[in-house]
Amino acid sequence: MDLEEAREALFAQLVPHSASECIPLAQAQGRITAEVVRAQLPLPPFPASAMDGYALRHQDTANHETFRIVGQSLAGHPYTGSIKVGECARIFTGAVVPDGADLIVLQEQVAEVITDENGDKIVRFVPHEADEDYIRPVGNDVQMGHPMTQPGDRLSPLLLGALAAAGVCEIRVYRRPKVGVFSSGDELRDPGTPPDALTLGQIYDSNRFTLTSLLRHLPIELIALDRLPDDPDAVEEALTEASRRCDMLITSGGVSVGDADFIGATIARLGELSFWRLNLKPGKPLAFGNIGECWIFGLPGNPVSTIVTCLLLVMPSLQVLCGTIPKPLLRIPATLSSPVSHRPGRAEYQRGIYSQNEPSSSALSVKHTGDQGSNRLSTFAGANCLIEIPKDSGDLAVGADVNVLPLSDLLA
Repeated sequence: MDLEEAREALFAQLVPHSASECIPLAQAQGRITAEVVRAQLPLPPFPASAMDGYALRHQDTANHETFRIVGQSLAGHPYTGSIKVGECARIFTGAVVPDGADLIVLQEQVAEVITDENGDKIVRFVPHEADEDYIRPVGNDVQMGHPMTQPGDRLSPLLLGALAAAGVCEIRVYRRPKVGVFSSGDELRDPGTPPDALTLGQIYDSNRFTLTSLLRHLPIELIALDRLPDDPDAVEEALTEASRRCDMLITSGGVSVGDADFIGATIARLGELSFWRLNLKPGKPLAFGNIGECWIFGLPGNPVSTIVTCLLLVMPSLQVLCGTIPKPLLRIPATLSSPVSHRPGRAEYQRGIYSQNEPSSSALSVKHTGDQGSNRLSTFAGANCLIEIPKDSGDLAVGADVNVLPLSDLLA
């Protein structure tokens, strides 16, 4: 199954949770909205000055060279009087425009400010034509009742700031799905185990550590789970128990065709196995299915394969489960600055580093990060993208056109 075909199949099967909860806005970063949220007041809620200057009546500019300053309006401290013929008020950006005024003359247009014989301050402006009034009318940014969000929107810091400005203090969001992460294999030991405590054939359990790190920023509840041993009965017991606690399970390892690879067969026996072969490199062996109401991803055990399949398939699938719509993969054209070896048959996603050819140019060049073996976590060191090699391509020379998938987009 090709990547886009697999993504489409996944998104068609997964169903977002309908359960929701109302939480304070301060706790809502990263969560998914469950309803339309409307502005509770217009923004700005009063006519506001867009610049520092003087507020006056536009019609007076044709007949008056000087204006008497009758007060000032500061942000949070408005002038409460009304501007009359020949009068003005000193005003600052964001302050309330006084009644009667319909023009802000900029501070830069002041010729002089003097005190007359009555002790009044008088301002004279340089001759000029006002090109705009520099007044933000009520609702210039947002009208009262305007829909600020739709169901399925992810609450970013910027969106939260806009909601706070619009008077929203609580928001209804979808419940966070419970996601459990397993790793699989008798050879694994916990990170932090002293190297000299590893026996021959043992390695650190980096996959579970990496997966939980990749998923931590999503609006999910991560459930701590143990490793799965290479024992079919123990795997069945662990998957059965965890499927009752979680909305999605993610495992790494045990989905290939070896004698100790039990994940796919166990899913098929306890529930339903949808597919487990992808036309993808790295990441060909992948199990997907469900046990009861719990969805399960069985990722390959090689570290790079685990990461690539998580980025391209698991994380967007979790977005569906969380209640939002995954965005299409961002593909940006680039030119190879290092040759790529590739055998036709499977689309390949090599770790790469892209950069602008010149500061003034929008053209990108990209180079791979060395030997692309699926066991080599080091190929992610310094990488900022995946280089997409089409399944029909053979070896590609320097100068060949490719697409890159920025890691910043895949990790968002």
